[in-house]
Amino acid sequence: MAYAALMPTKLGLEGSHDQIHRLRTTTTCMNVDNLSKAVFVRGAHADKLKVKGPVKMPPKVLHIKSALSCVEEKTGFKDFLHINDFDKETILTILDRAKEVKALLKSGERTYLPFKGKTMAMIFAKPSMRTRVSFETGFFLLGGHAIYLGPKDIEMGKREETRDVARVLSRYNDIIMARLFAHQDLLDLANYASVPVINGLTDYNHPCQIMADALTMIEHIGQIEGTKVVYVGDGNNIVHSWLLLAAVVPFHFVCACPKGFEPDKETVEKAQRAGVGKIEITNDPKEAVKGADVVYSDVWASMGQKEEAAYRRQVFQGFQVDEELMKIAGPQAYFMHCLPAERGVEVTNGVIEAPNSIVFPQAENRMHAQNAIMLHSLGL
Repeated sequence: MAYAALMPTKLGLEGSHDQIHRLRTTTTCMNVDNLSKAVFVRGAHADKLKVKGPVKMPPKVLHIKSALSCVEEKTGFKDFLHINDFDKETILTILDRAKEVKALLKSGERTYLPFKGKTMAMIFAKPSMRTRVSFETGFFLLGGHAIYLGPKDIEMGKREETRDVARVLSRYNDIIMARLFAHQDLLDLANYASVPVINGLTDYNHPCQIMADALTMIEHIGQIEGTKVVYVGDGNNIVHSWLLLAAVVPFHFVCACPKGFEPDKETVEKAQRAGVGKIEITNDPKEAVKGADVVYSDVWASMGQKEEAAYRRQVFQGFQVDEELMKIAGPQAYFMHCLPAERGVEVTNGVIEAPNSIVFPQAENRMHAQNAIMLHSLGL
């Protein structure tokens, strides 16, 4: 259906150029690119319409006022970039929603389709089996269609500027998920996108993973609050996300890592200043795990650090999660790992296959936690 732009100077309408430019594509709003003040008239021959003098408004007209209300509605949608962007109540509400939707899918119910008619762009600068399959499958099961954009499809900041990628994808999709290296690229993407942006991982943090971990803890322990989570290994993006969760939900988080591999100092201080959870950074894993509800591990050399793998194996000696360390933690301790795991390196095969290992329920919960995050971000 064609739309003709009528200049509001002839109609007495109000609305700035910036406001018009920011109109979003929804079921009630048309997309607008580089147009000055305008209203849009529906009609098969609208492209041929010529305006002379005062114009009586046709019955089907998008008024500037109603169009701008769509902008306000859109800006109410939420990006999911850092866990501490949300308060405790919101985080727990999202996790409750994850449990509900998980139970629905487990029951075989396939009529709940909140994402029907919606598309999601998935940007992968970093490849990943779990992130792609969990997002794509979850979005599909709830009625949506996900589009995979691999490292060669989009090279943000190289082949095309991030702000241009954000604006274009926003006009094709209802939501964007990005798994990137540089955290600043994610922030820029969210800044310029007019649809919600979900952080699928950056070098700085991995909030979707920690939401899945929290869901898994609730299922097996009954709660997050008041628990003790001990991470053993490199102070990486997983640790940063745990710290940011501890800034809004009260629990005891300990990171046991070799000297020189501590998490970002500013993030540690931010979590401590929040005064919500108890935060500890130590270089003694055996002391750290005593009384832990969860012992958590991750690879010692992440993607992009593989050239350091041999060196890190030497430095991280004594930080392997083995049967002895789990025995020190106690019989109540569960083992968790965000995967992929290098068995025999940061964790032994015996620990990952033990009855108290909840690694694979944890992996499954990526999909359910992310479904709930997307529902929240889209206001559904």
